[in-house]
Amino acid sequence: MNVKSFLRLVELPTKVASMLPFLLGTLYALYRFEDFNVLRFVLMLVSLLSFDMATTAINNYYDFKKAAKTQGYGYETHNAIVHYKLKERTVVATIVLLLVLAVGGGIALVAETGLLVFLLGGLSFLIGILYSFGPIPISRMPLGELFSGLFMGFVIIFISAYIHSDHSVVTLLLSEGWISLHVNMREVLYLFWFSVPSILGIAGIMLANNICDIEDDMENRRYTLPVYIGRGNALLLFKLLYYVSFADLAVLLLLGVNPVLVALLLLTLIPLRRNIARFYEKQEKAATFILSVKNFVLMSAARIGVLGAAVLLNALL
Repeated sequence: MNVKSFLRLVELPTKVASMLPFLLGTLYALYRFEDFNVLRFVLMLVSLLSFDMATTAINNYYDFKKAAKTQGYGYETHNAIVHYKLKERTVVATIVLLLVLAVGGGIALVAETGLLVFLLGGLSFLIGILYSFGPIPISRMPLGELFSGLFMGFVIIFISAYIHSDHSVVTLLLSEGWISLHVNMREVLYLFWFSVPSILGIAGIMLANNICDIEDDMENRRYTLPVYIGRGNALLLFKLLYYVSFADLAVLLLLGVNPVLVALLLLTLIPLRRNIARFYEKQEKAATFILSVKNFVLMSAARIGVLGAAVLLNALL
């Protein structure tokens, strides 16, 4: 396996779905809590990126092993194992190495932060594995959008903000057999509402992927959400996800959680609407699926820019 085939196996460009929420949570902590821990940042980065790559590799390996249809774009071109004729033992060894890095970074982060990160990280690991592996993987059910959105869009943002918060959000302590839990409900709710655009954006990526694959999925007995609700309803849902995201941003602005600069995000509606219209016209993995990724990157990058500017302004004033 060379670098090119490895990057295709782990589908590196799709890692924006985890890296952008990670950066958003970090900037949220800087803006809201005015705190930042370099070591914790690096440990979470290593663990998160390694695990995200591992789950993608597992998904590709599982699809390779279970594919009922061995002709068409989704098999011989899209799957890196087939395209690059990778040896199974090499793929498995790569997955194991990535998981070791992810677990090692996660354990070190838990040692730095505490029990809550262990519980949330462990649950995320479990869902990540079950998403691609097991008797009935989540990716083959109509729950893929929900689980991917919540865990990649909310849990990642929550943990990446929490590790810098100095227990301003949640405190979970284990002492002499007693577990003490204290939750600042206002801050937790603010973090959730702050995460909604990421939750819906990531769900939109998964939904677009499943819409493009709807015929192949039916042949391979992958009963995804578009298979259940139909292409027309799935396309309507795809469009609504973005408009709900903007409504959420407006609410956050009124609550004072977002800086006033967030109003500039309205400018992103122009390219977003254009991309949505193009996806409505044609749903193809090779041609238009990337539009959902572009929409997510555009919204997230714009939010990162706004938060980054707000953090700099706060530091200068």
